[in-house]
Amino acid sequence: MTYLCTMHLKEGFVLRELGDEHIVTGEGLTVDFQRLVSLNSSAAFLWHGVEGREFGVDDLTALLLDEYEVGLDEAAAAARDIACEWLAAGLVEE
Repeated sequence: MTYLCTMHLKEGFVLRELGDEHIVTGEGLTVDFQRLVSLNSSAAFLWHGVEGREFGVDDLTALLLDEYEVGLDEAAAAARDIACEWLAAGLVEE
């Protein structure tokens, strides 16, 4: 299944590694964070894979398939979930 929506990471958000944690922070932004945005290692891998470019769920799926031993359905579901979470958190825009 192909998703035509493209998105990009919002300017000013930076992924930082604090020990074993991956935290997204806003640099130079006036952002009212109700909570810190923490990413697991797979989501952090995807973040690095799409930094600085437009991407879609299919791109996230391809990155997961290249990096992990998962099937297409599992990778596609995880990619959709991550994209939805990033959109809901305001980290990306379409």
